[in-house]
Amino acid sequence: MSNLGDTAVIFDLDGTLVDSEPNYYEAGRQTLAEHGVPDFTWADHERYVGIGTQDTVADWKGRYGLGAPVEEILAAKNRRYLELARASTRAYPEMRKFVELLAGEGVPMAVASGSSAEAIDAILAGTGLGSYLRTVVSADEVAQGKPAPDVFLEAARRLGAAPAACVVLEDAAPGAAAAHAAGMRCIAIPYVAAQADAPEFATADLLLPGGQAEFTARTAYDWLMNSTPAA
Repeated sequence: MSNLGDTAVIFDLDGTLVDSEPNYYEAGRQTLAEHGVPDFTWADHERYVGIGTQDTVADWKGRYGLGAPVEEILAAKNRRYLELARASTRAYPEMRKFVELLAGEGVPMAVASGSSAEAIDAILAGTGLGSYLRTVVSADEVAQGKPAPDVFLEAARRLGAAPAACVVLEDAAPGAAAAHAAGMRCIAIPYVAAQADAPEFATADLLLPGGQAEFTARTAYDWLMNSTPAA
């Protein structure tokens, strides 16, 4: 057992472990432009941070009056995203340090994401994080995506960890809500600074309103050490 007892750590992927949102935005912008929506902005994209790709596309269909089926739009967006992700996805340096620190301690870890399994695998392989994070759950594999707790509960099941022993790292309000619903502790690192005061983030056990600029591997590790019950 590690110095952190029976604690297991579950990471969201996009905006938490890696800065993939620019790629998601560009894939979305190109896809919508192809379907007659030429003015999709970064501010428009921000409302979808933390929401699964399929739910995002379903909302687009109603919001922008898209004629094509959701499945067709989703496939086009995913194809563009994978091309961009494979070409360039940056892991946050302090998150990489944190993963390496936990791996050195033997802490069980998983990734639980709203992205497709193919996208998750491509990013983990491209960044080298896949050598540490071998337990992966996509929202495509569970009944409901975030803010439902399904993806986190499935990650805990695969790790053989009790939900109460799990700590989730999340950048988005729906993810923080999902962690709370799963009965897990949460370290929240808001990707969109303006959303740091969202009520979902108020349920987090450690909130870093400055986002990745405020996060350090040592701060997170020390918090885990201090918040882990003695064996």
